[in-house]
Amino acid sequence: MTSDFKRVARALTALAGAVTMTLAIGCDSKTEPQAATAPANKAVAPAAEAPKAEAPKTEAPAAEAPKADAPKTTGMNSAPAAAVGAAAVAAGSTAPAPAAGGKKSYVIGVIAKSQSNPVFQAARTGAEDAAKELSAKLGVDIKINWRTPNDEDAQKQAQFLEQLVSSGANGITVSCTDAKILTAAINAAVEKGVPVVTFDSDAPDSKRFAYYGIDDVEAGREVARQLGTFMGGKGVVAILGGNQNAPNLQARIKGVKEEFAKTPGIKIKDVYYHAETAPDAAAKLQQVQTANPEITGWAMVGGWPLFTENALDGVYDKAKVVAVDTLPQQLEYVRKGQVQALIGQQCYGWGYETVTMLVNKLHENKTPEKVVNNFKLDVVTKENVEEFSGLWDKWLGKKAK
Repeated sequence: MTSDFKRVARALTALAGAVTMTLAIGCDSKTEPQAATAPANKAVAPAAEAPKAEAPKTEAPAAEAPKADAPKTTGMNSAPAAAVGAAAVAAGSTAPAPAAGGKKSYVIGVIAKSQSNPVFQAARTGAEDAAKELSAKLGVDIKINWRTPNDEDAQKQAQFLEQLVSSGANGITVSCTDAKILTAAINAAVEKGVPVVTFDSDAPDSKRFAYYGIDDVEAGREVARQLGTFMGGKGVVAILGGNQNAPNLQARIKGVKEEFAKTPGIKIKDVYYHAETAPDAAAKLQQVQTANPEITGWAMVGGWPLFTENALDGVYDKAKVVAVDTLPQQLEYVRKGQVQALIGQQCYGWGYETVTMLVNKLHENKTPEKVVNNFKLDVVTKENVEEFSGLWDKWLGKKAK
């Protein structure tokens, strides 16, 4: 009788193990790997296990079924939760993650046009300053993820934008090297729940919710007004245009042309495009001037050649020069009298203001009153050049000595 009872007990135990294994297979076996392994081993060799593992279970074989199933129930409940979490990441959820100490945490991606142009280092400083100040003010943790190509490359910018979304960035601010290429990437980010703003160079047909920068057409007009004054209202002007695909530069060129159309004594020779590095711009400038000695004025819609020394050799003694931006290297050309005027823009604000816009939207659901946000232009001449030196020390993150 006793032996019959033992055989029945072993059979019941083996049956319980088989049922448990079947339930484990029905669930996601990867969720609870250890719970699935033990019953599987017992099913293969129940007789070997009976004398050791199963002997205590003979007294109460029915009690083992709930114990075996309990962890599987937990595993089944956690599988949908894990799937929901994975889906949220894949969808680019902008929900802030908790930081250390229970604070909300935001990651803001910043994509400028290039590392090689110092104006974008000012934008980076502004972005990092805004993150630090807003973190303290709001009691949150804000991090800047700076993703910028070494030189201008719209395709790389689009890739960086996609990578930021995939890695869980909560918001992105970008200066568009080529609006046609960046528009699709911006729209894709917004559709996945990641808000985007633009600075310096806009993508007006995209789903970005705001833009911060100068009024580029007005900046071009101011370049022309200042240059026309220094040229005495007559002469031949060449326009240094940078990247032909940059919408902000095309808008400035439009402004230069519109303003000079009001001055019959000034003729525009042509627009000259080039890679936006100091050496390339300086080479283009000197090449064109040498080939066209009749040029008596240069309207630069960016300050590229002035970021290097001796860029105006063979030019400044033949032509008047007005350029956009007011970086320290450019200020030195004004001091020496080789550049007559610079038209300044808030490069630091590109980063500071757009990060502030994004955090306001993410943390308080606030958006700017206007989609396009411009700032007042600065005009720097030999008379006021020293006022701008200290400003750039701050913008480039230089500490006072």
